[in-house]
Amino acid sequence: MSEVQSKQDFLSAIAARRSIYGISKERIVSEERIEEVIAYAVKHTPSSFNSQTARVVVLFGEQQDKLWNIVTETLRAIVPADQFEATQSRMNTLSAGYGTVLFFEDQDVIKGLQEQFSSYKDNFPIWSNQSNGMLQLVIWTALEQEGLGASLQHYNPLIDAEVTKEWNLPASWQLVAQMPFGKPVADPSVKEFQPVDARIKVFK
Repeated sequence: MSEVQSKQDFLSAIAARRSIYGISKERIVSEERIEEVIAYAVKHTPSSFNSQTARVVVLFGEQQDKLWNIVTETLRAIVPADQFEATQSRMNTLSAGYGTVLFFEDQDVIKGLQEQFSSYKDNFPIWSNQSNGMLQLVIWTALEQEGLGASLQHYNPLIDAEVTKEWNLPASWQLVAQMPFGKPVADPSVKEFQPVDARIKVFK
C-alpha cells in the first residue's frame, strides 16, 4: 500500500464515521476482535504528559443490557410518567446493540499530576477530557471500520454511582461517555456541513 493510499484510507475512515442509532444484537464481529481493536486504541491514543488517564470498560450481552436498564430506571425516577414513552423508546434504541463502551478518566492520576506540576494544575482536567475525546473518536472510527454502527451518549453523572457499584470499579474512575454499538440496521441521517472556509483561517 502506498503512503498516499494509506493517508487517504485514514481520511476516508474519519469521514465514514457517523452516529448510527439503528443497531441490532446480531454479531458480525467477534468479541475478541472488538477487544483487540479497543485495546490498540487505548494504548496508542495520545495524552498530555503521556499521563494515560483514560480507562475503558467494554460490556457485551447481558452486561450491556444491565447498563441500559440502569439508565432506564434512573431516568424513570426523574422523567414525568406522562412523558416517559419517548424516553423508553430511546432506551430501546440504545440497548438494541450487542455491546457498549464506557469511557472514564482516572481522577487519581490527574490529581497526582496537579500536585507534581502545580503551575499546570487547572489545565490537567481539561487536557484529560481532550485526550478522552481523541480516544472516543479513535474507537468510534475503528468500530466503523469493523462494520459496526455506534453513537456517543452522555448519561453521566446521573448513572455514575450505579455503574461504579454494579461493576465494582475504582472510585477514582469518573464516567465520561457511553458508546453503544452493534450491527447497523438503519442509515444515518443526512449530514449538513457549514462552509469550511468560514471555519478555517490560514496565514502564510
